[in-house]
Amino acid sequence: MAEVIFPRLALVGIGLIGASIALAARRAGVVGEIVVTTRRPETLRRAEELCLGDRYVSTAAEAVADADCVIVSVPVGACGAVAAEIGPRLKSGAIVSDVGSVKASVVRAMQPHLPGTVSFVPGHPIAGTEYSGPDAGFAALFDNRWCVLTPAPEVDPEAVTLMVAFWRALGANVETMSAEHHDLVLAITSHLPHLIAYNIVGTAAELEGGIRSEVLKFSASGFRDFTRIAASDPVMWRDIFLNNKDAVLEMLGRFNEDLATLTRAIRNGDGDTLLDLFTRTRAIRRSIVALGQDTAAADFGRNDHAAAETKRAQEETPAD
Repeated sequence: MAEVIFPRLALVGIGLIGASIALAARRAGVVGEIVVTTRRPETLRRAEELCLGDRYVSTAAEAVADADCVIVSVPVGACGAVAAEIGPRLKSGAIVSDVGSVKASVVRAMQPHLPGTVSFVPGHPIAGTEYSGPDAGFAALFDNRWCVLTPAPEVDPEAVTLMVAFWRALGANVETMSAEHHDLVLAITSHLPHLIAYNIVGTAAELEGGIRSEVLKFSASGFRDFTRIAASDPVMWRDIFLNNKDAVLEMLGRFNEDLATLTRAIRNGDGDTLLDLFTRTRAIRRSIVALGQDTAAADFGRNDHAAAETKRAQEETPAD
């Protein structure tokens, strides 16, 4: 039987990530009691119906009392307010973490509100789906995915060791780096692709009615996959772009320069430039598969999940 790492875990926010943490921690047997809180009463009731925790409370301040570890799973723009609420109620020696896709701004927002008697170990599990809410959670979400921790140099090493052990128990690979380095890396691997997806789908939405309906009707894998990314939580992604502005703008500038090169190649009939780029990018894609971060199966392996995704989409579509 696994050793309990945290006798009491408090989850502030119980959407896709929070729910998956609860389920994965239970599966691994590394927590004792799980206390759940979230802003919306109906979401809290749903979390209780799904048996995601042991206790369910209406405020973050109440949830974190006597907790050994607190994980904040809210949009990054709300992290500062949560830290201000929970700061006075945190017990000495507790570990506070988060799951935000941006780290430097989260540190700036949360750190001033946390007492010196606790350890702040910011985190980012690089895993997710386009679905949200507690029903979207599943225990295997973090299996063989990366979780990046960005503790400050002065943080208690034992607290970092415990968080590394916790995430590994949940199935994740763990890496530590500075918050600033994390934000630059994620700007190109996650944030810019989402921005491009939102923009492409937005362009389709602005087309004339007849063309737009045909775009939807004849969507091949490329546009279909962009719409999947663009279906992600809009509040979460609004906050990510506003809070990682500098890194995103840096990568967006590089992207625009490369896009200009491709534009010239197409205009000038420069097939050599196009072939060179497409060959290099295919090699990158194969490297991602080789590292186990995706599958080479046909249709990106989605046929295995097609029925479940179709059922979920039907349930989420309002009746006429």
